[in-house]
Amino acid sequence: MQTARKREIRIEADSFRKKCTINRYGIADLFQECENCGARLIRYPAGDDTVLGFVLRKDNDIIIYTNTGVRLSREWFTLAHEIGHVLLHLTKKASFIDDPSTLSMANKDEWEQEANYFAACLLMPGDEVDRFLDLEVPDFDNGSFSSMDIAKMMSAFSVSFEMVLNRLENLGKISLEQKLRLDTERMQTSVGNLLRSVGGNARLNTVSKDTNIPREYLDYAIYNYNHNAIPKETLERTLAYYHLRIEDINDRIIVHPEETEDDLDELIGGLVD
Repeated sequence: MQTARKREIRIEADSFRKKCTINRYGIADLFQECENCGARLIRYPAGDDTVLGFVLRKDNDIIIYTNTGVRLSREWFTLAHEIGHVLLHLTKKASFIDDPSTLSMANKDEWEQEANYFAACLLMPGDEVDRFLDLEVPDFDNGSFSSMDIAKMMSAFSVSFEMVLNRLENLGKISLEQKLRLDTERMQTSVGNLLRSVGGNARLNTVSKDTNIPREYLDYAIYNYNHNAIPKETLERTLAYYHLRIEDINDRIIVHPEETEDDLDELIGGLVD
C-alpha cells in the first residue's frame, strides 16, 4: 500500500473516530457508532466457522452484519473492518463478505488490506498507542514489556492479543523477536487469565452470542404478512429472531384464510446475495 493511500485512510479513520465516544484510550462502544457511517447494524450468532461479517448497500440503506458466534474482540475488529469498507469502498462495490481469510493481515487483496489498515488505525491510532506506552508502561523504553502489558492494552483499546502484537510491530514499537516472545507467553498463559490478572475486560475473550436485529425488520415482516406477501411460516421464522411467537403480536396481525409462498430472503431484501 502506498504511503499516500495510507495517509488518506488514516484521515478517514481519524475523522470517524472524532464522532465516537472515547474512553481514556479506546472507543467506548463501537456497536453504537455505526450510525456515524450511515449504517444499520445486525448482530447474530452464526458459529465460529463461517462468515464473520458483511456490508451491503441496498437501495438507500447500508447494512452491516457481524457474527456474534466468535470472540467479542474479533467481532469488534470485524465491525471496524466493515466500517472501513463503507467509508472507503462502498461507492465502488455494493457488498463485501468477510471471513477469516479476508480479515487476515496476510490477505493480498488491495481493498481488504485497506479495510484492515482502517480498522487498525480506528481502534489503535498511533498517537494513542504512544500515549498508552508513555503513561502506562514506564519501563517500555528499557525493553520491559510483558504479556501482562499486552492484556492491559487489549482492555484499553477493546482489541485482541493478536491485534496488539501486530499493531505494535507495524508501528515499529516492538521487534519480530519481541513479538514472538510475547506470543509464546500468551500460549503459556490463557488470554482470559491474563485479562483477569490485570483487572481487564475478560468479556473480550468470550463469545457473546448477542442478537441485535433492527426493529423495523419486524414491522416490515408483519406488514408483508398482513398484505399477503409472505406466508405464516416466514413470519414465524422472523419472529423467532426476536424471541417472539405469533401469540405475542395477535393485536397486530390479520388472519388469512390462505397463505402464499415466499422466502425469508425476499423479506429482508436478499441481504447476503
